[in-house]
Amino acid sequence: MYSIDSVNRNTIAMVLAGGKGERLSPLTIRRAKPSVAFGGKYKIIDFVLSNLFNSGIKKVYILTQYKAYSLNKHIRDSWGRWTGLGEFFVAISPETSSESEEWFKGTADAILQYLRFVESSEADYVAIFGGDHIYKMDISQMVGYHRMNRADITIAALEVPKEDASRFGVFSVDEDSRVTDFKEKPAVPETIPGRDTCFVSMGNYIFSTKKLIEVLLEGKKLHSDLDFGKHVIPMMLEAEDRVFAYNFSDNVIPGMKSEERGYWKDVGTLDSYYETNMDLINVSPQLNLYNYKWPILTNQGNLPPAKTVLDEDDRRGQNIDSYVCAGCITSGSTVRRSILGPRCRINSYSLVEDSILFENVTVGRNVKIKRAIIDKDVVIRDGWTIGYNLDDDRARGYTITDSGIVVVPRKER
Repeated sequence: MYSIDSVNRNTIAMVLAGGKGERLSPLTIRRAKPSVAFGGKYKIIDFVLSNLFNSGIKKVYILTQYKAYSLNKHIRDSWGRWTGLGEFFVAISPETSSESEEWFKGTADAILQYLRFVESSEADYVAIFGGDHIYKMDISQMVGYHRMNRADITIAALEVPKEDASRFGVFSVDEDSRVTDFKEKPAVPETIPGRDTCFVSMGNYIFSTKKLIEVLLEGKKLHSDLDFGKHVIPMMLEAEDRVFAYNFSDNVIPGMKSEERGYWKDVGTLDSYYETNMDLINVSPQLNLYNYKWPILTNQGNLPPAKTVLDEDDRRGQNIDSYVCAGCITSGSTVRRSILGPRCRINSYSLVEDSILFENVTVGRNVKIKRAIIDKDVVIRDGWTIGYNLDDDRARGYTITDSGIVVVPRKER
């Protein structure tokens, strides 16, 4: 039987956090996708780092690339302080902002460029995880599954209905969950033996260290844009290496509610990002951020508590069915079914409904906002309306999603 301590000693992690997140533009114009705010106070990358930390894996390299300054600063100022010197490591990459620039040419190429850290470690296993998904996972259980199967690579897999599987990379597996084939977005996906569902890749892997080094060095000779899904996994299947799928639905964390089992969100589009955030304010959200046995950690900051105040006309500020972060002031205004990031100010006679406000947003007087995402440091002028007339919002240069969510970019006046 394995233990958390043995996982900590024998496993290092590489977090791929260099993605542009182009479908989340304009939120990703100035930041990488893993650095986008989620649930008011968190960054998207906080979820994978919290999973690793809570799982006892504390030797982590975070591979950043695209517009990495804010992400590197968040990791340095928060995670670097909590975990102690020498536990979490940040691999700083060159800043790449031009559309034509390339540094990491594929997911496996990113690991290859930092292979010296893997080679010099004493780890038996390498956990390679993406930095841009929302979920909770005890990764030590996946490492234990990898050990039990004496696998060369174990791939985290979502079990999805057959009709949804064609949007993903799909595994064919035998009765023991050993992978026999892998196809990207197949028209006719193969189901799990005895079930009507399919295994699709989450893009998270556990490698045996020696095999990872071997396959990356071999793949480098064949592909300049070396990628796990496109090249590495097919190479390993062809070589008849021991490739296994780990069913994410089997993963259980302390304090988990039944509705959380198998919860995993990509938040790769503005609409999915909005919907996943807004689920948090439901009476029984699918993702429970109040599970103190498996906390999602982030930079708390030295901010005062949120408060509501009376304005000069004795109008009481109200926050109703909302997430309101520290430092927020709701003055003589009403906030309903919304998420307010740290240090937001909502001034008198204003109404904010069904919206997400990032850090330090100021809403003037007599403002009406609904179904909107408003980026950091934005100031909304007195008397403006957002989300009520989409033609007016487009004329101001705001992005409108397919479902009608208005996205106000940073520092708009």
